[in-house]
Amino acid sequence: MTRALIVTDVQNDFCEGGSLAVAGGAEVAGRIGALLAHHGYDVVVATKDHHIDPGSHFSEQPDYVDSWPRHCVVGTVGAEFHPALQPRPFEAVFHKGEFEPAYSGFQGTNDEGHALTTWLRDRDVVSVDVCGIATDYCVRSTALDAARAGFAATVLVDLTAAVAPDRVGVTLQALADAGVRIQQSPYCS
Repeated sequence: MTRALIVTDVQNDFCEGGSLAVAGGAEVAGRIGALLAHHGYDVVVATKDHHIDPGSHFSEQPDYVDSWPRHCVVGTVGAEFHPALQPRPFEAVFHKGEFEPAYSGFQGTNDEGHALTTWLRDRDVVSVDVCGIATDYCVRSTALDAARAGFAATVLVDLTAAVAPDRVGVTLQALADAGVRIQQSPYCS
């Protein structure tokens, strides 16, 4: 059974000091780095917000539900991986959201233009673990799309950070209701 790890949006703008910082983002970046240093996955990929002009996704008066401050703009430091995310053994990086809002890594493509679903299937992946930022947005959407695409999906909840920590319970219940497993990382504490 081929297993993949999807590292979701561990970018500077989503960590402390970034334009859309999530509390605990830098700590999560470091913990994911520890996982990557001694992982047991067959395949490891990452996703990135990769915005050019995503329309109403950016707002001067964001509601922090559907609209947000400018973040992860192509060519900026904020769009880069957080420095604590080391090592980076990614076989591919999937960029999403250039000209529209995109929360799921399955909405992205790699540098060769391949979609994540196709790329994983070409490597006979049957199960995916998802970690990263943010639990209640991009991690949630990526895990739900993985399950919809027929992958056995798990969220490594201790390797995520949420925009709204008080709503994580609702997010985790929605994931569980869709058949996504929730567990702690088996590789690090």
